[in-house]
This record gives sequence, C-alpha cells and structure tokens, in this order.
Amino acid sequence: MSVTVDFIYDFGSPNAYFCHKVVPQIEQRTGVKFNYIPCLLGGIFKATNNMAPAFAFSKIKGKLDYDRIEINRFVQKYDLTDYVFNKHFPVNTLLLMRGAAAAELDGIHDAYIQAGFSAMWEKSLKMDDPEVFAQAMTDAGLDGQRLLARTQDQDVKDRLVANTSAAVDRKVFGIPTVFVGSEIFFGKERLGQIEEEIVRQQAGAAQ
Repeated sequence: MSVTVDFIYDFGSPNAYFCHKVVPQIEQRTGVKFNYIPCLLGGIFKATNNMAPAFAFSKIKGKLDYDRIEINRFVQKYDLTDYVFNKHFPVNTLLLMRGAAAAELDGIHDAYIQAGFSAMWEKSLKMDDPEVFAQAMTDAGLDGQRLLARTQDQDVKDRLVANTSAAVDRKVFGIPTVFVGSEIFFGKERLGQIEEEIVRQQAGAAQ
C-alpha cells in the first residue's frame, strides 16, 4: 500500500509557499508525490473561528518580530533567494483559489501552482486584481483569460467549496496543513516530522 500525502494549501499563506519550495526535496528523498489540494483559507478561518497570525498575535509584544526572525532563518536555510514579502499583503485569494480549482479540474494544476506561488511570493503581484491575475497566468504560459473566465463557472466554485469543507471536516484549522495518511501536521516547522512519518509509513507498508 502506497503512502498518501495531502498538502492543503492557499496561495495567501507565505508559509505555504515555504513548504512548497521544500516539498520537492522531500519527494525526491522519499519517492512520494505530494497531492496539492486547493482550499480557501478565509473559509477555513470562518468555519473554525481562527484568524491570520498578523491579527491573532498583533497585541502580543515581540511575537510578530520573532515570526519575522523565524522566516529569515528559514529563507536562509533553504536558500530561497527569490522570496519577497508581497507588498499588497493581505491579498484576497478567492480569485486565485478558484483558479486553482479550475486548474485542478482541467488538468493543469501543477503548472498553475508554480505560477500562483511565484506571482504571490516572488513577483509580489496584486493577485486579487483580475487583470493582474490573467496577465500573470498568461506570462507563465497558461491561458490567463480562460482561467479568469473559469473562476465564474459553477463547477469551479463548487469544487473549491467542497475542498474547503472536506478540509475542515478533517480538522484543518489553518494553512499549510499536510496529511500523511490520516496523520495531520500544521506549519512549515513540521516538515521534518512529515518526512519522518512518510518513511515510517513506508516501512510499515513494506512489512
């Protein structure tokens, strides 16, 4: 039995971007392909009474300063020289995530994932602007205008809602969240644990 790894993501999370950049290394070492599942972080927050760290910890002295230190350490550790904090943050990701659901349905999800994360956390684009969205996807080699139009289709809207609801049902409360089988891991700090669990489950399946 193969090990299943689900990566619950939303482009609005810089920590999801960080995980995305490290995932290929884990895939190469373990031989396991991560299954990216687009979900709307705002919908998850609403369903779980959660909120973004920038708001949740805004009154805790030193907390956000420490978070920035931790980000810088992560960037340096993995040599993420293309990373820039999006100057338009926070960006409403409904358009982006509907686009991701469309890409998932239409068989271009991998290319879309690369384009979306790059636009948000390397090019610092305002991806809740429809014109910027369409141009960014076109520049990435995708059909930006078609993707923009697809974000209004009911099957795409339904897919994103279903993905998000299913994530909440699995006890997801934030992003990035990764499931290795039924084991849940939250945050970029858990990448080492995720890899260990993949290896553990692989060993179990081989017995």
